Amino acid sequence: MKTFRGVTMGLLGVLFVISLVGCTTATRVERVDERTIIDLSGRWNDTDSQMVADEMIVSCLEHPWRDEFVTRAGRLPVVIVGTVFNKTDEHIDPDVFIHDLERELINRKDMRFVNAGAMRDELRAERQSQQEFASAATRKRLHEELGADFMLQGTISKIVDMDGKQRVYFYQVDLVLADLETTEIMWIGQKKIKKLVEKPGIGL
Repeated sequence: MKTFRGVTMGLLGVLFVISLVGCTTATRVERVDERTIIDLSGRWNDTDSQMVADEMIVSCLEHPWRDEFVTRAGRLPVVIVGTVFNKTDEHIDPDVFIHDLERELINRKDMRFVNAGAMRDELRAERQSQQEFASAATRKRLHEELGADFMLQGTISKIVDMDGKQRVYFYQVDLVLADLETTEIMWIGQKKIKKLVEKPGIGL
Protein backbone atom coordinates (compact mmCIF):
# COMPACT_ATOMS: atom_id res chain seq x y z
CA MET A 1 0.00 0.00 0.00
CA LYS A 2 2.83 2.39 0.82
CA THR A 3 4.50 1.56 -2.48
CA PHE A 4 1.29 2.25 -4.38
CA ARG A 5 0.82 5.57 -2.61
CA GLY A 6 4.42 6.55 -3.35
CA VAL A 7 4.07 5.70 -7.03
CA THR A 8 0.83 7.67 -7.21
CA MET A 9 2.39 10.74 -5.61
CA GLY A 10 5.38 10.47 -7.94
CA LEU A 11 3.12 10.25 -10.98
CA LEU A 12 1.15 13.28 -9.85
CA GLY A 13 4.41 15.18 -9.44
CA VAL A 14 5.51 14.34 -12.99
CA LEU A 15 2.14 15.41 -14.38
CA PHE A 16 2.38 18.68 -12.44
CA VAL A 17 5.83 19.44 -13.88
CA ILE A 18 4.63 18.63 -17.42
CA SER A 19 1.66 20.96 -16.97
CA LEU A 20 3.97 23.77 -15.86
CA VAL A 21 6.25 23.26 -18.87
CA GLY A 22 3.23 23.30 -21.15
CA CYS A 23 2.08 26.61 -19.70
CA THR A 24 5.48 28.27 -20.10
CA THR A 25 5.90 27.18 -23.75
CA ALA A 26 2.55 28.44 -25.01
CA THR A 27 2.74 30.34 -28.31
CA ARG A 28 2.60 34.12 -27.95
CA VAL A 29 1.76 36.33 -30.91
CA GLU A 30 2.38 40.07 -31.00
CA ARG A 31 1.47 42.34 -33.90
CA VAL A 32 4.20 44.81 -34.84
CA ASP A 33 4.59 47.55 -37.42
CA GLU A 34 5.57 46.08 -40.79
CA ARG A 35 8.50 48.52 -40.95
CA THR A 36 10.00 47.20 -37.70
CA ILE A 37 13.36 45.53 -38.22
CA ILE A 38 13.32 42.05 -36.67
CA ASP A 39 16.24 39.65 -37.08
CA LEU A 40 15.51 36.30 -35.45
CA SER A 41 17.89 33.92 -37.20
CA GLY A 42 20.16 36.27 -39.15
CA ARG A 43 18.93 34.84 -42.43
CA TRP A 44 17.47 36.76 -45.39
CA ASN A 45 14.20 38.44 -44.40
CA ASP A 46 11.67 41.08 -45.47
CA THR A 47 13.88 43.95 -44.28
CA ASP A 48 16.75 42.77 -46.48
CA SER A 49 14.43 42.49 -49.49
CA GLN A 50 13.02 45.99 -49.10
CA MET A 51 16.37 47.62 -48.32
CA VAL A 52 18.16 46.02 -51.28
CA ALA A 53 15.34 46.85 -53.70
CA ASP A 54 15.24 50.48 -52.58
CA GLU A 55 18.99 51.04 -52.84
CA MET A 56 19.48 49.20 -56.13
CA ILE A 57 16.66 50.93 -57.99
CA VAL A 58 18.01 54.31 -56.86
CA SER A 59 21.47 53.28 -58.10
CA CYS A 60 20.00 52.08 -61.40
CA LEU A 61 18.16 55.32 -62.07
CA GLU A 62 21.16 57.49 -61.16
CA HIS A 63 23.23 55.80 -63.87
CA PRO A 64 23.63 57.77 -67.17
CA TRP A 65 21.80 55.13 -69.27
CA ARG A 66 18.38 56.59 -68.44
CA ASP A 67 19.15 60.20 -69.44
CA GLU A 68 20.92 58.97 -72.56
CA PHE A 69 17.84 56.99 -73.58
CA VAL A 70 15.46 59.91 -72.91
CA THR A 71 17.66 62.21 -75.00
CA ARG A 72 17.83 59.71 -77.86
CA ALA A 73 14.23 58.44 -77.85
CA GLY A 74 12.41 61.51 -76.56
CA ARG A 75 10.42 59.48 -74.01
CA LEU A 76 10.76 57.57 -70.76
CA PRO A 77 12.27 54.06 -70.97
CA VAL A 78 9.99 51.04 -70.53
CA VAL A 79 11.33 48.36 -68.17
CA ILE A 80 10.25 44.80 -67.46
CA VAL A 81 11.52 42.73 -64.51
CA GLY A 82 12.64 39.25 -65.53
CA THR A 83 13.89 36.36 -63.41
CA VAL A 84 15.76 36.74 -60.12
CA PHE A 85 17.46 33.43 -59.30
CA ASN A 86 17.83 32.25 -55.70
CA LYS A 87 21.28 30.62 -55.50
CA THR A 88 21.29 30.34 -51.70
CA ASP A 89 20.54 27.31 -49.52
CA GLU A 90 17.55 29.16 -48.05
CA HIS A 91 13.92 29.12 -49.12
CA ILE A 92 13.86 32.69 -50.44
CA ASP A 93 10.80 33.47 -52.53
CA PRO A 94 12.17 35.57 -55.43
CA ASP A 95 8.67 36.94 -56.10
CA VAL A 96 8.80 38.94 -52.85
CA PHE A 97 12.03 40.63 -53.95
CA ILE A 98 10.73 41.10 -57.51
CA HIS A 99 7.59 42.82 -56.21
CA ASP A 100 9.76 45.11 -54.07
CA LEU A 101 11.72 46.03 -57.21
CA GLU A 102 8.53 46.62 -59.18
CA ARG A 103 7.11 48.82 -56.42
CA GLU A 104 10.21 51.00 -56.45
CA LEU A 105 10.14 51.25 -60.24
CA ILE A 106 6.56 52.53 -60.19
CA ASN A 107 7.02 54.86 -57.22
CA ARG A 108 10.08 56.57 -58.69
CA LYS A 109 8.15 57.61 -61.85
CA ASP A 110 11.44 57.96 -63.77
CA MET A 111 10.47 55.21 -66.18
CA ARG A 112 7.50 53.22 -67.39
CA PHE A 113 6.99 49.66 -66.22
CA VAL A 114 5.18 46.67 -67.74
CA ASN A 115 4.01 43.39 -66.26
CA ALA A 116 5.82 40.09 -66.75
CA GLY A 117 5.44 36.37 -66.15
CA ALA A 118 2.18 34.80 -65.02
CA MET A 119 0.48 38.15 -64.45
CA ARG A 120 1.15 39.22 -68.01
CA ASP A 121 -0.12 35.85 -69.28
CA GLU A 122 -3.37 36.37 -67.36
CA LEU A 123 -3.83 39.80 -68.91
CA ARG A 124 -3.27 38.35 -72.36
CA ALA A 125 -5.76 35.54 -71.72
CA GLU A 126 -8.42 38.03 -70.62
CA ARG A 127 -7.79 40.24 -73.65
CA GLN A 128 -8.06 37.22 -75.94
CA SER A 129 -11.29 36.18 -74.23
CA GLN A 130 -12.76 39.63 -74.82
CA GLN A 131 -12.38 39.18 -78.58
CA GLU A 132 -15.10 36.52 -78.42
CA PHE A 133 -17.30 37.55 -75.51
CA ALA A 134 -17.05 41.35 -75.01
CA SER A 135 -18.91 43.95 -77.01
CA ALA A 136 -17.11 45.71 -79.84
CA ALA A 137 -17.29 49.00 -77.92
CA THR A 138 -15.56 47.64 -74.81
CA ARG A 139 -13.20 44.88 -75.98
CA LYS A 140 -9.50 45.69 -75.81
CA ARG A 141 -7.51 45.45 -79.02
CA LEU A 142 -4.81 42.88 -79.66
CA HIS A 143 -1.22 43.83 -80.54
CA GLU A 144 -1.39 47.08 -78.55
CA GLU A 145 0.91 46.14 -75.66
CA LEU A 146 3.57 48.55 -74.54
CA GLY A 147 6.84 46.89 -75.51
CA ALA A 148 9.68 46.98 -73.02
CA ASP A 149 13.00 48.57 -73.92
CA PHE A 150 15.01 47.01 -71.08
CA MET A 151 14.86 43.93 -68.86
CA LEU A 152 16.07 43.75 -65.26
CA GLN A 153 17.41 40.34 -64.15
CA GLY A 154 19.43 39.12 -61.20
CA THR A 155 20.66 36.60 -58.65
CA ILE A 156 20.75 36.27 -54.86
CA SER A 157 23.85 34.41 -53.60
CA LYS A 158 25.07 33.46 -50.13
CA ILE A 159 28.26 32.42 -48.32
CA VAL A 160 28.27 31.02 -44.77
CA ASP A 161 31.31 31.02 -42.47
CA MET A 162 31.08 29.48 -38.99
CA ASP A 163 33.30 28.78 -36.01
CA GLY A 164 31.89 27.46 -32.76
CA LYS A 165 28.88 29.52 -31.74
CA GLN A 166 29.52 32.26 -34.31
CA ARG A 167 28.28 32.38 -37.86
CA VAL A 168 28.66 34.95 -40.62
CA TYR A 169 25.96 35.11 -43.28
CA PHE A 170 27.11 36.97 -46.39
CA TYR A 171 24.53 37.80 -49.08
CA GLN A 172 25.24 39.28 -52.48
CA VAL A 173 22.52 40.52 -54.81
CA ASP A 174 23.49 41.19 -58.43
CA LEU A 175 21.17 42.91 -60.88
CA VAL A 176 21.70 43.49 -64.60
CA LEU A 177 19.76 45.84 -66.87
CA ALA A 178 19.98 44.80 -70.52
CA ASP A 179 18.73 46.34 -73.77
CA LEU A 180 16.05 43.95 -75.08
CA GLU A 181 16.83 44.63 -78.73
CA THR A 182 20.62 44.51 -78.66
CA THR A 183 21.20 42.55 -75.39
CA GLU A 184 23.73 45.24 -74.45
CA ILE A 185 24.24 45.52 -70.69
CA MET A 186 23.38 49.06 -69.67
CA TRP A 187 23.83 48.82 -65.90
CA ILE A 188 25.15 46.34 -63.32
CA GLY A 189 24.24 46.75 -59.67
CA GLN A 190 25.52 44.91 -56.64
CA LYS A 191 24.47 44.99 -52.99
CA LYS A 192 26.20 43.08 -50.18
CA ILE A 193 24.84 42.25 -46.73
CA LYS A 194 26.94 40.69 -43.94
CA LYS A 195 25.43 39.47 -40.67
CA LEU A 196 27.28 38.18 -37.61
CA VAL A 197 25.15 35.71 -35.64
CA GLU A 198 26.13 34.28 -32.26
CA LYS A 199 24.30 31.14 -31.15
CA PRO A 200 23.81 30.82 -27.36
CA GLY A 201 24.88 27.66 -25.59
CA ILE A 202 22.29 25.12 -24.55
CA GLY A 203 21.49 25.57 -20.86
CA LEU A 204 20.53 22.77 -18.47
